[in-house]
Amino acid sequence: MTLFESIHNPEALKRLPAEQLPALAQEIRTFLIESCAQTGGHLGPSLGVVELSIALHRVFDSPKDPILFDTGHQAYAHKVLTGRHDFTDLKSEGGLSGYPSREESEHDFIENSHASTALSYADGMAKANEVRGLRDRTVVAVIGDGALTGGMAWEALNNIAERKDRRLVIVVNDNGRSYSPTMGGLADHLASLRMAPGYEQALDLAKTTLNRTPVVGQPLYEALHGLKKGLKDAIQPQMMFEDLGLKYLGPIDGHDEPALEKALRRARDFGGPVIVHVLTQKGKGYAPAENHEEDQFHAPGPFDVATGKARSGPKVLKWTSVFADTMVEIGAEREDVVAITAAMLHPTGLNKFADAYPDRIFDVGIAEQHAATAATGMAMNGLHPVVAVYATFLNRCFDQVLMDAALHRQGVTFALDRAGVTGNDGASHNGMWDMSILQVVPGLRLAAPRDAERLRTLLREAVAVEDAPTVVRYPKGAVAEELPAVGKLGSMDLLRRASDSGNADDLLIVGVGTMAHVACETADRLGAQGIGVTVVDPLWVKPLDEALVAEAARYSVVAVVEDNGRTGAVGDAVARLLRDHDVDVPVRTFGIEQEFLSHAKRDTILQQQGLTPQELSRKLTETVSRRTEASDRALADETA
Repeated sequence: MTLFESIHNPEALKRLPAEQLPALAQEIRTFLIESCAQTGGHLGPSLGVVELSIALHRVFDSPKDPILFDTGHQAYAHKVLTGRHDFTDLKSEGGLSGYPSREESEHDFIENSHASTALSYADGMAKANEVRGLRDRTVVAVIGDGALTGGMAWEALNNIAERKDRRLVIVVNDNGRSYSPTMGGLADHLASLRMAPGYEQALDLAKTTLNRTPVVGQPLYEALHGLKKGLKDAIQPQMMFEDLGLKYLGPIDGHDEPALEKALRRARDFGGPVIVHVLTQKGKGYAPAENHEEDQFHAPGPFDVATGKARSGPKVLKWTSVFADTMVEIGAEREDVVAITAAMLHPTGLNKFADAYPDRIFDVGIAEQHAATAATGMAMNGLHPVVAVYATFLNRCFDQVLMDAALHRQGVTFALDRAGVTGNDGASHNGMWDMSILQVVPGLRLAAPRDAERLRTLLREAVAVEDAPTVVRYPKGAVAEELPAVGKLGSMDLLRRASDSGNADDLLIVGVGTMAHVACETADRLGAQGIGVTVVDPLWVKPLDEALVAEAARYSVVAVVEDNGRTGAVGDAVARLLRDHDVDVPVRTFGIEQEFLSHAKRDTILQQQGLTPQELSRKLTETVSRRTEASDRALADETA
């Protein structure tokens, strides 16, 4: 049995002799590398905090002392140390989550994988301990330097600093990176701390030297100690953490486990809020990760352990690549187009734009709110910014989209990658909210392309709009096959016509984005049963083309199929449009139930949600049949 296999809880870890901890750390790294080579996962961040995870669980008493991980990318070693040793189905249905999960363990407290939130959770938990009189408990928050670029983290720090006796330890896991190198003034400040000699080391040296000096040595040392703040500013520039009123320890070698334990014990025993600044290396202990320039194996897919190379699979065109290439083309045509990323240059594909136009790319760090409002300012001053974020992260800057970009009618384009069901990254990453929350934004225009050609076209149309914000959303993974239109209905694409099969106008299906493919397959199945089905792709789902009104009036039933939460999304918008024009055709909406989805493959989740041609065909056959029977009865009553 390996050392880590004997560790099923933190108490077992605390009983392990200190001299065995280096071997334990190596075993954990080997296990994580071999496991992620099979499944993929957040390997680089977790390799960087193995010693830190060991030290945290040896010093603090989890779960009594909650350990909160900001984003949770770095939580794999924590999972191992709390007894979760089966990584064979990591991020797969029924297996371990890729993030901390309250369902998995009492040692996991927050599973929200959106960054910059842990300090606010920690502040609230520490205040709760105070109110409840639980003064023997310490709340621990582990936050990366990348997450510290988020404004919410600084709102929390401002509140944490208001009281000096709340037991709260903030561990800044500083590896100089989020996905890629951390950007901005904070990054520069932390870099200066990494490069500067430690204040405590300098003070110790001064004390040792001066105390050896006869007569004047001790008075000089005391005078020097009295100038502590000035010395600290000179040795560690701009000590903003202590300027906020927070005790600061560090920088500390994040791979020196004894040093980490010593610092964490000091922080724990201080009795108030303390920042422990820890320097780590993302991908530590695995050369391919350490040397990976793009993101140091932040979240690789399956790979070969010996070489670190991704396992070969079929070459497929991905949505992100289509967006990236189109942005480069648009950039060549329009010098006013600029791009903004929130610390996700490569994941969003904007690295290609950055290579082509290095003076027109802006990485604002993990700060989506700032990105949206800064983009509005750019638009006010003659540029057309394209803000590329994951769809789930648009939730974080809704107020800025509404009250900054839209209120001021500015031409800002938001490109939402990983829209709809993303699957294996779990509840917080599914982009299932955007088409609901954006429906309430006055003037905003929202496009949902069904294939690569439509993405290219709609992105160009979006950046041509200068008097309102525009949004283009597209999913994760391989691009759906080309789905040509058979005609036009106003600005919309007709994909199937009931008249082409000689059937009656029984059913109109509105297929949104990539669900247009599912709608067409459903129509083909229903057509084989003699049900007349027309399929339309609106392309722009906000605002809807009013040509849809007259068309819908011709059918017995209208169905809307979308990969968004059902509440308030396109289905509801279609129903509202028809009601506003006194069209009483019933509207059936098919989308994602308004619930947080467990991690599983996209196809599995869509099947669970009934968003497959087979299930939709069954439900719509029943709906059309009931509608036809009702019409027949009404006609019979009229003629009786």
